[in-house]
Amino acid sequence: MNLQKIPATIVTGFLGSGKTTLLRKLLTNAQGRRIAVIVNEFGELGIDGELLRGCGIGCDENGEDNGQLFELANGCLCCTVQEEFAPVMEQLAARRDQIDYLVIETSGLALPKPLVQAFQWPALRNAFTVDAVVTVVDAPAVAAGDFADDPVAVDAQRRADDNLDHESPLHELFEDQLATADLVIVHKVDGMDPAALEAVEATVRAEAPAGVKLVRASHGDVPLDVLLGLQRAVEDVIDDRKTHHDEEEDHDHDAFDSVSVGLEVTDRARLIVALQALVQRHEIYRVKGFVALPGAAMRLVVQGVGQRFDSHFDHAWRADEPRATRLVLIGDHLNRNQLQGELQAALSR
Repeated sequence: MNLQKIPATIVTGFLGSGKTTLLRKLLTNAQGRRIAVIVNEFGELGIDGELLRGCGIGCDENGEDNGQLFELANGCLCCTVQEEFAPVMEQLAARRDQIDYLVIETSGLALPKPLVQAFQWPALRNAFTVDAVVTVVDAPAVAAGDFADDPVAVDAQRRADDNLDHESPLHELFEDQLATADLVIVHKVDGMDPAALEAVEATVRAEAPAGVKLVRASHGDVPLDVLLGLQRAVEDVIDDRKTHHDEEEDHDHDAFDSVSVGLEVTDRARLIVALQALVQRHEIYRVKGFVALPGAAMRLVVQGVGQRFDSHFDHAWRADEPRATRLVLIGDHLNRNQLQGELQAALSR
């Protein structure tokens, strides 16, 4: 029996920074390495997990989990470790002979430090070691003075108002993700002005621990040897990495809402226009979901960060899938009934 600890890499970063893209590349270029994955999704739908299944790695032809892809879908991972995380880790520990690496993708709203501290529990410490915390940074967004896109910038400015006596939770989260990093992926750098990129890296270095390596990348193209095998045993040193939330007994996600809406959609372009208008009126940071278009045999995937939206068909609707449109909206002070009503009205015009 193999008693060697499984090295666990924790991938963190803000919404839309490219964590899932990085993970896709990692899985499709595993080069024989046996990689188990835990995907955490903030919201009612495990959409990132669905997209990962679509890549055909670690699952059968029907997209069913064969034991290599694990998904936790109810809230941020550091808040659910005692309920879902521990049982999954026990399953992985029992199968350590079949696993070379474990990769955990956190929610874009999760704090990485409490997750690393969970590896101090005796049941986990005996079977796992945290190989490294990898923080993915959206370089163009940081260059623009924010962390995701314009709606978040507005929110950050509002929260950073001197009259409010508190900093933006988004800014604090960005800093905490860097403060716990062993490696920072400065992502989406293709086409960036060199001076702007250097300014981004200066911002990152000001918040990250001294000596942390920065790697420039685009489209998730990072060599496996750079991401895996850092051997930092982060669980032994995480308590010394200071963050904004160290003194809090419970971190507060009340600033963020996640609502799911169902819609009748007849036109792809009209939906995108309606969503772009919606995020201008409300503090919506992220939109993601599946769309059923009349007469289309394929399922349409829609994702958006701020004003940037992408849509593509990923696979034919399966017999066991409800052919319905459902979107998850992540943001601040969101009212599901209001948002659903506004969207459906826009689509019905």
